[in-house]
Amino acid sequence: MVQALPPKNAISSPLDVGNMCLKHRVVLAPLTRLRADQDGVPTDLQVEYYSQRASEGGLLLTECTAISPTARGYPQGPGIYSQAQIEGWKKVTDAVHKKGGFIYLQLWHSGRTGKQALHPNREQVVSASAITATGTDILGETFETPRALEISEIEDIVQDFRQAAVNAVEKAGFDGVEIHTAFGYLLDQFINTSSNQRADAYGGSMENRCRFTLQVTKAIVEAIGAERTGIRVSPGGGAFHSATEEFPIKTCSYLLSQLQAHWPSMAYVHFMQIRTLDDLDVDDAAVYRSIWKGPVISSGFSTSLDMKHAIQHAEKTGDMIAFGRSFVSNPDLPYRIEHGHPLSPFNYKTFYTHEAQGYTDYALYN
Repeated sequence: MVQALPPKNAISSPLDVGNMCLKHRVVLAPLTRLRADQDGVPTDLQVEYYSQRASEGGLLLTECTAISPTARGYPQGPGIYSQAQIEGWKKVTDAVHKKGGFIYLQLWHSGRTGKQALHPNREQVVSASAITATGTDILGETFETPRALEISEIEDIVQDFRQAAVNAVEKAGFDGVEIHTAFGYLLDQFINTSSNQRADAYGGSMENRCRFTLQVTKAIVEAIGAERTGIRVSPGGGAFHSATEEFPIKTCSYLLSQLQAHWPSMAYVHFMQIRTLDDLDVDDAAVYRSIWKGPVISSGFSTSLDMKHAIQHAEKTGDMIAFGRSFVSNPDLPYRIEHGHPLSPFNYKTFYTHEAQGYTDYALYN
């Protein structure tokens, strides 16, 4: 066990976010963990997992969740497009709400990182342009070659995002949704210059490359309200899924300026960064704080060794802090942080399996 530092006041203090009154700023980060069934229906394991990590006035963000059958990217990753999936998620939200917690569903389309074999008719994966991602996915598999989306298909996907948000909030009982516009998935594939070589209204200028994300945001806000809508971004996201941006600060600044101008009451912007030991103290949102005036979630503090820096970051900025790996192995993480209790280590080998081991078998502190 690694001893956590004595608590700082900010991370354990209340904050109003959207229409939620949070009692602390410790957030469960979205974590792909592949515990749904083969049809993307959430299982009892997921009900237990999210219930274990729920706390009075705490916010949980779910794993990335496919908005349609052809948005899937991982075997046994969940969806939110079928009645069975909605009913499975309703069990999760009921369990979280029973403990006084809040929970947002992360809406996601894998784009070129998807798998044809997971699609109902083996449809080819899609992207902004027909450019294959380099490297491998979380399962060590290479990526498939996508085809470029037609403009008419883009509008269909906008409506898929909208319907998924309605399914999440109005049917499955989520408190809101987070739009996944990060880490080289479909929306980010349109934003980034390395994956978008289009010559139409969705390519070229930063205004065009951000158009898809802003259309999705508009559709979701109009359907469920700005106060129930958050968004995740990863400007300069470390070439995750080989989606890199030539002008990350300029492009993200434009995107955030549009969010601030049109939907200033959005719940939050979630900044994701892959941190190293050399940049644990870096405020990746600093350059954007004069643009986006609303609540911020900062991420990338992935291990117990980062706890000091996460607590200091909250103290310095007032941000919510999203924890991933350390929240997996410490289901009572907000309690441990508040009281300065030691943290249990995580087991990376069990992250992408399908069983309870390394998922719901971590002990509470007392």
